[in-house]
Amino acid sequence: MTAHRTIIRRTALAATTAVAALVLTACSDGAGGGHDMGSMESNSSPTTAATATASAQAKAGDHNDADVSFSTEMIQHHRQAIEMADLADSRASSQEVKDLATKIKGAQDPEIRTMSGWLTSWGEAVPEDMSGMEHDTSSAMPGMMSDDDMAKLEKASGAEFDTMFLEMMVQHHEGAIDMAKTEQANGTYAPAKQLADAVVTAQTAEIEQMKQMLEKS
Repeated sequence: MTAHRTIIRRTALAATTAVAALVLTACSDGAGGGHDMGSMESNSSPTTAATATASAQAKAGDHNDADVSFSTEMIQHHRQAIEMADLADSRASSQEVKDLATKIKGAQDPEIRTMSGWLTSWGEAVPEDMSGMEHDTSSAMPGMMSDDDMAKLEKASGAEFDTMFLEMMVQHHEGAIDMAKTEQANGTYAPAKQLADAVVTAQTAEIEQMKQMLEKS
């Protein structure tokens, strides 16, 4: 009788062990399946990220004719401002005017490179650098100096140059702001609109600075 009960216990224990083994195996398979799913998700995430990035780049790369015009014209506008600022090194008498000229060059030269890069990426021509050459652009863009204006500035020196430079640069900046506002209203390329915002902010502040300088002169 005792032997019979021992056999029953052993049979039950074996069955329990077998069930436990099956449960452990199932859990192991489930864990493996979970890892595989994680791998699939991990493998798919770069694709998803790449797609999102490509979509964002495509959206950022959208541009229109207003963006092209803004970049093309502002490059030329900036070049003339730098040409005017270059004259201050040897002709200005005021250190404040010289410092302002240096500031203008430091801000606008990188912007020229940026806008040139945009035009190239869009398959558009970057305007040739006409600095120092005869070209009457007075009516082409707001605030641009004529050849006669530039000739007068080149001949001036000392306090006369300081006054003439400030008056001309105020006009030049006002024209740039008008161009930037047109881009803000009509452009679609986000970086170009951001640059237009920066032009409005920076050059508005410089206009106020130059007007104060003129009042003191």
